[in-house]
Amino acid sequence: METIVKEEAIVENDNGLRRMVQNIANQLNDGFDQEDAADYAENGEEFTAWDYIKDVLDINWILNSDKTYKGARVLVAFGGPNIWIDTNLGLVEGYWWGDYFKASFTDNVGLDDALEELFNC
Repeated sequence: METIVKEEAIVENDNGLRRMVQNIANQLNDGFDQEDAADYAENGEEFTAWDYIKDVLDINWILNSDKTYKGARVLVAFGGPNIWIDTNLGLVEGYWWGDYFKASFTDNVGLDDALEELFNC
């Protein structure tokens, strides 16, 4: 988080980047809030990692030397801020101007499994 000194007052300004990154990491750790996700799931079914993947902006595949799946970087926000989920490192990384924030996660929603299945299609 960037600290800016302005008129001898210290102002912490990360444009909400920390909160956004941490919210995504919490979703991956704790599971999707089914009530909040109800609008996105089809036919009233449970919101899954597949539903989450449908709305991603880009996927960068991370491969082993034999071209098998190792992980992926998934772009979930772009243009201010840019936020990536890295399933290989278990990190959510956010960038906004010169600010950077990362939060670790444990994939308890099956995102990496869904991405591997998508890669192998």
